[in-house]
Amino acid sequence: MPWVVGIRFKPAGKIYYFDSDNQDYDIGSKAIVETVRGIECGTVAIGNREVPEEKLVLPLKKVIRKATPADLETYNNNKQKEKEAMEICRQKVLEHKLPMRLIDAEYTFDRGKVIFYFTAEGRVDFRELVKDLAGIFKTRIELRQIGVRDEAKMLGGIGSCGQELCCHCFLGEFEPVSIKMAKEQNLSLNPTKISGICGRLMCCLKYESELYENRGNEEAGNGKDRAGNGSDSKGTDS
Repeated sequence: MPWVVGIRFKPAGKIYYFDSDNQDYDIGSKAIVETVRGIECGTVAIGNREVPEEKLVLPLKKVIRKATPADLETYNNNKQKEKEAMEICRQKVLEHKLPMRLIDAEYTFDRGKVIFYFTAEGRVDFRELVKDLAGIFKTRIELRQIGVRDEAKMLGGIGSCGQELCCHCFLGEFEPVSIKMAKEQNLSLNPTKISGICGRLMCCLKYESELYENRGNEEAGNGKDRAGNGSDSKGTDS
């Protein structure tokens, strides 16, 4: 089994595995890796470990290096530039009168690309916007439309429980949530009580779903046993 390290690129983002090349990486440290988007700086979320190949997306890319002080300075500078890029893009969206809401901007570590995330009710023709932005930033531009759950994950907020949103804090990936889960837990089916601030069913409905489902199966099994025993007794009496 290959030795890998798990890396995140956002605080509660998905974890991607990379070949550690037999180097030790401390959880929480920064590492420079090559991704399909280019060179990126990520945070080590899972330390060195062996992982079965069937759980990996092969071929694995190797970690380029542990982040140096110079890398960290570049990373922090990029974060500052992202804020500036957001303001410029907002102004351009207004100029082009596009029906879209800008959510976030992200530079790749090597500044080979700027990615702008936005929400919109339908498709948006942003070709002229991309041309303007490419002329300003002198690099590749990508505009990526996201859904309301991803918007909540990026922006964060406070849920009805009074705590910070799970998706923003620790959920790496969204899991399917259904109204059946709320029914099994005897919760009110009032949409305002079982929906998060994104307007979708709350992710936490999934947390105890398996427990309730197993209990329901056990009760159903016990009911069948009782019915079967009752039937046998009746047959014997007659």
